[in-house]
Amino acid sequence: PFIKLEQLMKLSGLTDTGGLAKEIIQNGIVKVNDEACTMRGKKIRNGDRVTVEGYEVIVSAPADDT
Repeated sequence: PFIKLEQLMKLSGLTDTGGLAKEIIQNGIVKVNDEACTMRGKKIRNGDRVTVEGYEVIVSAPADDT
């Protein structure tokens, strides 16, 4: 399971809109696991860290009990 970077930024409150997320990502301001990322469709998975101008989101997904 994964979430796309642009969607994560909107859902986590790092940005208000997808358009703003797209702009921030394309400008190289976003880091995924301490590396600059310019791909808004980047797949973000459990344990990944997304950082934007001092704000950090660490993805934590519930265990799959199936």
